[in-house]
Amino acid sequence: MRLAFFTSDNPEKAFHYAGYRYFWFAVLATSFSAQIMAVAVAWQVYDTTGNPLYLGLIGLAQFLPSLLLVLVTGWVSDRFSRRGVMAVSVLVEVGCAAALLWFAITGFSDVGPIFIVLVLLGISRAFLGPARASLAPNLVPQKALGNAIAVNATAWQAAGVIGPAAGGLLYGVFPEAAYGVALALAILSLVLIFAIPKPAQRRADSNTSRTKLFAGFRYVWHQKVVLGAISLDLFAVLLGGAVALLPVYARDILETGPWGLGLLRAAPGVGAILVALILARYPIRDHAGKLLLWFVAAFGFCTVVFGFSTSVWIAVPALFLVGATDMVSVVIRETLLQLWTPDDLRGRVNAVNSVFLGASNELGEFRAGVMAFWIGAVPAVVLGGLATMGVAAGWRVLFPEMAKVRKLAKPD
Repeated sequence: MRLAFFTSDNPEKAFHYAGYRYFWFAVLATSFSAQIMAVAVAWQVYDTTGNPLYLGLIGLAQFLPSLLLVLVTGWVSDRFSRRGVMAVSVLVEVGCAAALLWFAITGFSDVGPIFIVLVLLGISRAFLGPARASLAPNLVPQKALGNAIAVNATAWQAAGVIGPAAGGLLYGVFPEAAYGVALALAILSLVLIFAIPKPAQRRADSNTSRTKLFAGFRYVWHQKVVLGAISLDLFAVLLGGAVALLPVYARDILETGPWGLGLLRAAPGVGAILVALILARYPIRDHAGKLLLWFVAAFGFCTVVFGFSTSVWIAVPALFLVGATDMVSVVIRETLLQLWTPDDLRGRVNAVNSVFLGASNELGEFRAGVMAFWIGAVPAVVLGGLATMGVAAGWRVLFPEMAKVRKLAKPD
């Protein structure tokens, strides 16, 4: 039986449009490749060094490029073909995966060159993020955009479910298998990107003045609903993210091997993809702002439960709920962001959003690694989850406009 959101005869469904289908499968392949590389690199670096601080540095190495290049990446996405920017970015990822595979084949154990590759990955993803997020609205009409965002989330969440487990299993067999599969998936994604028909795109002019480069920041600053939504995600995941410390839990607390790390990495994705499927079929109709705040608070609470876990039977369900609650906030935030942003500004606004996401994810990993180095992994995770709950309560006061949003619709 076909799931409703996969039907191709309904113009309100994203899969009705061929360009979007190629785009979705390209995102799926790229996300699988990234997840497999993430698990393999994290395990390899921690197994080599035994120091959780290096796990934090992995996130920092991939975040700094998006921060330093934010003014350029968004403008490039608005000025040039977003499909072309995606293709070049994925081509760089192909090269990075090939380098990691070469290190594995030759038995190279120095982590220094690995971090150089991670910086290059960070640069490619700094350009990929805004282009990918801005391309989806060019491939479907507005009436199908909400469905496209929910369905698009299933691509990288499906990768989040299977990719980490596959990466852990493949790395457990031999590292070359993990990096080889990641390379093959990156190449597949590149082929699919070239299959996307050239979409209509309202491009920014070629003027690269400071006013044009800072347009995304100005727009976000003046749109308090958008600012509240993406800054909420920034601080919630920055403080509550625990992904970087999963190798510590897998090896030292839960005492499992690489397969256990893959299972822990997959659990949030399972919860997220199930919620994404539900939201694609039953979209949020009312009280979007309040739901956003409540589910961010629930994300923090589930993180606290995971932090105290000493058994896989507690850790995995807790992480499942972490992913499920986070997906609700992701869909609400991304829908608001895309609908409230003009197309010729979308790349620059998504570049700002990418920095916020990078800060919440990669910089959050650095925060977790440093805290674990200072006070231990368990206190780092638990205190982070409690802080996230506090952020949800504080944002209700700081951004009352966001809390009052009811419909996920384009503002008048």
